[in-house]
Amino acid sequence: MDKLSLEMELKGNSYPGRGIVIGKSQDGKYAVTAYFIMGRSENSRNRIFVEDGEGIRTQAFDPAKMSDPSLVIYAPVRVLGNKTIVTNGDQTDTVYELMDKQQTFEQSLRTREFEPDAPNYTPRISGIMHVENGSYNYAMSILKSNHGDPTACSRYTFAYENPLNGEGRFIHTYMGDGNPLPSFEGEPKLVGIDGPIDAFAAKVWESLNEENKVSLFVRYIEIATGKYETRILNKNQ
Repeated sequence: MDKLSLEMELKGNSYPGRGIVIGKSQDGKYAVTAYFIMGRSENSRNRIFVEDGEGIRTQAFDPAKMSDPSLVIYAPVRVLGNKTIVTNGDQTDTVYELMDKQQTFEQSLRTREFEPDAPNYTPRISGIMHVENGSYNYAMSILKSNHGDPTACSRYTFAYENPLNGEGRFIHTYMGDGNPLPSFEGEPKLVGIDGPIDAFAAKVWESLNEENKVSLFVRYIEIATGKYETRILNKNQ
């Protein structure tokens, strides 16, 4: 698999929807993740990311304009011990709660499926990062309808042990704009990760479609210590 430019992947897709990047920094010191949201409707665009404990949550920028919070207000990031959970919906809570009861990442997601937003049936994408005692591995998942058929859910989990420096994986909800929106296909894309946190966050943010981008979260976790730095960028200020 060829390593792709994350910047070019984002610039070449006006509407990837929501996306998760997980990997390792070029210097090998940090476990890296990024999560972004985009929107076409006023309801989707009327959001910001705010810190919530060790994680984040979405919040209405203008509460008076929020028409339906069901699929747009959730906690995309939560931390369970040495595990960081990143998802595009309220399955973050499902993974957190069931893993806290000793179920695996994959087992916890078997209780969920794609979003009930016909005709798109938006995939649920999820990631988990495990940083402990100087070691690091991660996994990603996508739950999607079977070619738009809501009677069948296809479940895919991808696990990455000992990720290489400067490499990551990128998964997003949609292949591009459309009606209905076409679901992501294939395994997470191999992408390069370079630069310190501010440069990386700026590159991702600037590469997202200006009209559709809403918010971006980036976290660098020091693999040796578990300490982390976070950046949040919101279009609504």
